[in-house]
Amino acid sequence: MPVIPIILCGGSGTRLWPLSRKAYPKQFMPLVGDKTMLQDTILRLPDLGCAAAIVISNQEHRFLAAQQLEEIGVKAEIVLEPEGRNTAPAIAAGALLALKSDKDAILLVMPSDHIISDVPAFHDAVEAAIPAARKGALVTFGITPDYPATGYGYIEKGEAFDKTGRIFQVKQFREKPDQKTAMEFIASGGFYWNSGIFLFTARHYLEELEAHQPEILKAVKKAVSKAQRDLDFLRLDEAAFKASPSQSIDYGVMEKTAKAAVVPVSMGWSDVGTWSVLLELGEADQDGNVVRGEVVMMETKKCYIRSDRGLVGTLGIKDLVIVNMDDALLVAHRDKVQDIKGMVDLMAAQNRPEIDIHPKVYRPWGNYQTIDFGPRFKVKNIEVKPGARLSLQMHHHRAEHWVVVEGTAKVTRGEEVILLEENQSTYIPIGTKHRLENPGKLPLHIIEIQSGAYLEEDDIVRFDDVYGRTPIKPGKPPGKKK
Repeated sequence: MPVIPIILCGGSGTRLWPLSRKAYPKQFMPLVGDKTMLQDTILRLPDLGCAAAIVISNQEHRFLAAQQLEEIGVKAEIVLEPEGRNTAPAIAAGALLALKSDKDAILLVMPSDHIISDVPAFHDAVEAAIPAARKGALVTFGITPDYPATGYGYIEKGEAFDKTGRIFQVKQFREKPDQKTAMEFIASGGFYWNSGIFLFTARHYLEELEAHQPEILKAVKKAVSKAQRDLDFLRLDEAAFKASPSQSIDYGVMEKTAKAAVVPVSMGWSDVGTWSVLLELGEADQDGNVVRGEVVMMETKKCYIRSDRGLVGTLGIKDLVIVNMDDALLVAHRDKVQDIKGMVDLMAAQNRPEIDIHPKVYRPWGNYQTIDFGPRFKVKNIEVKPGARLSLQMHHHRAEHWVVVEGTAKVTRGEEVILLEENQSTYIPIGTKHRLENPGKLPLHIIEIQSGAYLEEDDIVRFDDVYGRTPIKPGKPPGKKK
């Protein structure tokens, strides 16, 4: 039977702030090429002859994950975690589901936010690891280090696993080292970066999980047995899954099992953990700068500069990371970007919304982007996919003005239904039931102007929704946020 990929698609999106946010983490972004990191991960698989993937995603990102798979013509089972519990429970859910189709299923576990530039080398390593996995080994892939990195954990290889010379027993896992220790690791020649990619049979992983983390297995078994189908998604039971301890596969299983093995490989791997990595991976100009967006530079060297909105001008700077978004600007020395998580924690203590919400918000029907706001008004650019429609809804505290920029809009407003063409507009009074639809074959673009005393997203009463989102009880206005 073919290998079944388990794609881990969670993540909080803090290390690449302000581009990556909790609501829109890095795996859903095209950071290096034209495809997103999730799409690139899936597109590495066809030449391996893999079965359909199982994608483990947070329920908040379900429509975003589904849309990105649809864009590349790939069908996968998208499994929804009600709450993140780290990698050990997520992989357990994938393993239990894989066993339903194949009692001898071999799983290839991959994070969705890694870069692998040498895909043939990756395929070769996976194929080399399959015989060991069939024999019961829990195989990880150790990246041959090319510098003494302090941002990765390391794997120390032990004795040869077999006679091929490709696979070794794991002697021990080592935490992220300081610079001196990392240099000693490199000099010894027996250490590899821990890639977080694994290959093993579902049965052997679950056996080791039961031996070392029985409470995780108990909770996840219950969550899978009580899972419910929701449109094209499979929802794990919320209460059961939340009862699972939160634990990584590294700490929970791989560091405890006697069956860990490692395949060393050099495959152009990176987990894109900091902005400085994108500077190293990008196509630099003659001064060592990597630039995306509208940027004008003078006397600027070895900088990563990205502008998703507006022009950025630089003069007389070196070794900086500058990321300009609609709602936030990052300026950091490239040697300090590994500390961005601490800065995000500081912003969280100040209740800053910019750490969670991305300027562009994706929904099952399309997306919207806030382009301006102020006291009692907010302006959005809304895109509705062909054939899609928003929920039938109303608002207690705001009115809405819609102007069609491109496409055709079908608007339900109270008891009337109207069609609007380009440059036409309508007005939705406070308290009026309404729905926006795109009956055409091209995307619908509208500008929405909200006005009122309260403009947050929780001011919505949802009466009907084709995407199965939880209805909100009519007649109960939300409280204002403090």
